[in-house]
Amino acid sequence: MTERGAFDTDVVTMTRFVMEEGRKAKGTGELTTLLNSLCTAVKAISCAVRKAGIANLYGIAGSTNVTGDQVKKLDILSNDLVINMLKSSFTSCVLVSEENEKAIIIEPERRGKYIVCFDPLDGSSNIDCLVSIGTIFAIYRKATDDEPCEEDALQPGRNLVAAGYALYGSATMMVICTGQGVNCFMLDPSIGEFILVHRNVSIKKRGKIYSLNEGYARYFEPAVTEYLQKKKFPQDGTEPYAARYIGSMVADVHRTLMYGGIFLYPGNMKSPSGKLRLLYECNPMAYIMEHAGGMASTGLQDILDIQPRSIHDRAPVAMGSTEDVLEYVAICEKHRKK
Repeated sequence: MTERGAFDTDVVTMTRFVMEEGRKAKGTGELTTLLNSLCTAVKAISCAVRKAGIANLYGIAGSTNVTGDQVKKLDILSNDLVINMLKSSFTSCVLVSEENEKAIIIEPERRGKYIVCFDPLDGSSNIDCLVSIGTIFAIYRKATDDEPCEEDALQPGRNLVAAGYALYGSATMMVICTGQGVNCFMLDPSIGEFILVHRNVSIKKRGKIYSLNEGYARYFEPAVTEYLQKKKFPQDGTEPYAARYIGSMVADVHRTLMYGGIFLYPGNMKSPSGKLRLLYECNPMAYIMEHAGGMASTGLQDILDIQPRSIHDRAPVAMGSTEDVLEYVAICEKHRKK
């Protein structure tokens, strides 16, 4: 609404924004088409999430996915929606989903030049208790002219062309980055469009929140324990950090992006590589965090520099405000030298 109470007739929708960015970059329009297809899939998933109880979409579907998580009905629906929208966009050649053991190779007549890795419904264990969940995606360009194969997706995050996520919370928001800053779009259900609400998001250099699952404290590596002690019992007279943990990566990372601080899912003695998957969770979130002025590390290496060996590789994660992550990295380095 304008000051005079009239509707704004020049709103920046996500479709308009992506088209304008593509024109500035003198692109072919293929990436624009791909992002618009993902946008449509997100709208459909958002609708399904909102009416899940009515449509009987809650509950276990009766199987587990390739990473051992129980598959929910909404997971299956979301996965199918994203795959079908990407196939019909004629922009991609290889798809990697958390829900599929192997990469999906697009039929020759539908192929484009992009590789899309995605988690169709992140945080699905929270579906039944109405906690925020989301969709995460990462877009790479095929690096060779060979026949598309699963190995084409095994690229470090530095090669990303674009990445983003959708958050299904009190409202539905899409956060995207095409290498030119991080921008947030809110879904306006009255017109069915994502509207630009935050342009060129910048994370604070230091925050006051740490976010991780302390239920695994008995298995933490010494560096993680030491870092948490510094946050809880600061020796410099500052206030201790607040603890916030939702258990849905999209929600926890989005809060970190908005408020500053650090999100941690470190490796531990039981799971040295942690839980989060590199291609479709760690890399896209790290890409967004870095482009917002933050940092993303394993504690010993930048996330985006990791060379994946398989499509479902995992990696430890520490991402958020630069000063907070650097402090964590320094402690990790100190313990490595012992």
